[in-house]
Amino acid sequence: MTAPTAATVRVTRRFTASPERVFDAWLDPDKARKFLFATPHGGMVRADVDPRVGGQFTFTDRRDGVDVVHTGEYLEIDRPRRLVFTFAVPQYSPVVTTVTIEITALDGGCELTLIHDGVLPEYESRTQEGWGKILAGLAAALG
Repeated sequence: MTAPTAATVRVTRRFTASPERVFDAWLDPDKARKFLFATPHGGMVRADVDPRVGGQFTFTDRRDGVDVVHTGEYLEIDRPRRLVFTFAVPQYSPVVTTVTIEITALDGGCELTLIHDGVLPEYESRTQEGWGKILAGLAAALG
């Protein structure tokens, strides 16, 4: 029996904000805690970001009294075009995946494409939906 092939999730969204503002929001803990891994019914209790290649992040969202910890390491930071980081939720899976953020300048804003590689097939649709909500939250956080 072979292991299921990991999936790649891709989500694209346009923003009226500049590429720099969109990019910087991912690395600013005060902004990121408003949208990154935050849930409507949870409360962000920790947002630590070390925004350098090799630096790590930890976001902890408290959901119904349970802390859900999201961790990763920055692999590439090319402001304002590209951000690559590892991603894991250790309490749910030992799998470490890779997320790539690509931002393209447009007249009046930018377009962000998020590519999440290594997603377990059973989490593919939830991951797609989750990133869509996160990008909607980013748009709201940017005003």
